[in-house]
Amino acid sequence: MAPAVHAASGAVLQAVAARDAGRAAALAPAGRVHAGYQALLEDPEVEVAYISLSNEAHVPWAIAALRAGKHVLCEKPLALDEATAAQAFAAAEAADRLLVEAFMYRWHPRTRRAEQLVAAGELGSVVSVDSAFCFDDTDLAGASAGNYRLDPDRGGGALYDVGVYPLSVARWAIAGFGDRAGPLALESVSVTSSAGLSPLAPVDLRTDVRLTTPAGQVVDIRAAIAGAREESATITGTEAVLRLDGKPFTTWHSPCDLVIADPAGELRPGIESFGPVDPYQLMVEAVAARVRGEAAFVVPAADSLAIAAVTGLIRAASAAMVC
Repeated sequence: MAPAVHAASGAVLQAVAARDAGRAAALAPAGRVHAGYQALLEDPEVEVAYISLSNEAHVPWAIAALRAGKHVLCEKPLALDEATAAQAFAAAEAADRLLVEAFMYRWHPRTRRAEQLVAAGELGSVVSVDSAFCFDDTDLAGASAGNYRLDPDRGGGALYDVGVYPLSVARWAIAGFGDRAGPLALESVSVTSSAGLSPLAPVDLRTDVRLTTPAGQVVDIRAAIAGAREESATITGTEAVLRLDGKPFTTWHSPCDLVIADPAGELRPGIESFGPVDPYQLMVEAVAARVRGEAAFVVPAADSLAIAAVTGLIRAASAAMVC
């Protein structure tokens, strides 16, 4: 993020707070290095606070920043449940400040184009979404005592860490997905636990989920923090299939393609290609523009609330399996 802010138009990395002042100074802020987070929130030169702490700390520090008069860009997942997410957005409304969840892939031009095509009905009616974000954190076992990904009290586990990405695809691909999590049917949930790997209470190393909407649309997601790497996003409609080829969530400074095929798999002419960009920089520039009162895309609050609701639904269903 620091290089992205330095490169961004209309933004300055003004101050950094960290437990290690050396780490903070290495990010080369234009202003102060703060030894404590509260000191950063009291810095009058700071307009927007970016929060990249472990998951359980997102909402408490987001609310603290909002109450201090700062706009907030907060890493995903914003919250571990819908009620907590709602508290954060209520604090933003009360403070008249912007709160944005930092799903950086949403600012990538390919993602923006895919959203436009789906919204315009280019695929017909969406029938299904199949998406995955799986990677192998090879340091899990060796650093388990300090790795928040293995601590359930700190929002650890695959679903929170990477499962929210494929869920966010379902959110923008299927109108109203997650608005009322109750009607979503959990057809299947499969969880691989970290029991035996961590001295902490186990979390999900992998979660596979199939959901169906009240309209019969099927959503399959796969999330893992241990195992073979997989990134995919495929949206199937009655008229066409859209794929974000390569790395739909982590494409960074590299070219990528958006592919549309007919339902039988025959590629349509005119694959759309996108040049190298830094979606982090685009995210920073968009948030800065909104703070200045300009029109710019940011992840809607409704999307963040819906994803929090669906993750809560999945967690409730899978809790007994993680043991």
